[in-house]
Amino acid sequence: MRYSCYARDMKIGVVGASGYSGGELLRLILGHPHFELEYIAGGSSAGSRITSVHPGLAPLSERVFEETSVVRINDCELIFLALPHGESAKLVAQIAESTKIVDLGADFRLHSSHSWEKYYGGAHAGTWAYGLSELPGVARTIAASNRVANPGCYATSIILAAAPLISNNLIESDDIVVVAASGTTGAGRKPTARLLASEVMGSLTSYKFGGVHQHTPEIEEVLQTLSPGSASDVKVSFTPILAPMPRGILATTSAKLIQHIKTEALRELFADFYSNSPFVQVLRHDQLPMTSAVIGSNSVQIQIAVDEHTNRVVVSSALDNLGKGAASAAIQNANLMSGFEPALGLSITGIGA
Repeated sequence: MRYSCYARDMKIGVVGASGYSGGELLRLILGHPHFELEYIAGGSSAGSRITSVHPGLAPLSERVFEETSVVRINDCELIFLALPHGESAKLVAQIAESTKIVDLGADFRLHSSHSWEKYYGGAHAGTWAYGLSELPGVARTIAASNRVANPGCYATSIILAAAPLISNNLIESDDIVVVAASGTTGAGRKPTARLLASEVMGSLTSYKFGGVHQHTPEIEEVLQTLSPGSASDVKVSFTPILAPMPRGILATTSAKLIQHIKTEALRELFADFYSNSPFVQVLRHDQLPMTSAVIGSNSVQIQIAVDEHTNRVVVSSALDNLGKGAASAAIQNANLMSGFEPALGLSITGIGA
């Protein structure tokens, strides 16, 4: 795939910029060589200075959040929608076809209307190109699309952990078990008692327990597209955990192996599968994924082990839920849609340990 060598600046808009993902988008766009912030909408924060919500964004200290306006959206060449689930679909019909859109919400991720109604409620708005470019053939689909659905944060960490196993028919795909912990920013900015520091610090708790988390059908649908025709339907048992940290996801994904295979052989298989994906780091045998190592980056760390006692494969994966789980993945998709190098304006290295 060829990328433009003669790039020009593009007018970019962010709707939902007062949220955590929206703030991270603004930070990344400020460092992008060809994205120019034309429009910044903040919903209920309209009229407030951007730095009153995102104090770290000093270059925007003289700007305020605007109201959500389709007219202003259509002034942009590319728009990021960082809105609560169900809100993007209300705007999309009014946005010009020529305006490229990356939706960070769930509105256009699912193919199944039944799954949408079950896990989110309301009418299913439709399906866009799914924006996880590390999967086979997906980067070309994104590059050819004007509308892209950004993956969910948990979904990204789990799909990337399971994709090589599913694609090579190595596991019993109808019995994938996942336990994953996420930082509090994954719950959004709306204040609730359970997210108060005094409630969260020093404590772990499961939530959306017992197969009801909304990323479950997304994970199953995407992995099913990678599954060989004769394989079983993909089924995922997913337990999310709220962790006492602001950002980051650590997911542990396991499944029964169909055949006996050694850990090192699996590590080589993963490294080959992601050999053209610089943001997916298959770690050395003596390393384990750490959330602190990926904060502020677009990277995913992965480690693989075979539990020979049970003949199960265990995959540990870590990412920044506001980075590769949201904003930086959206920038990666926007780069592809705009003909730029996918990594433009993004970091492969985290700012932590």
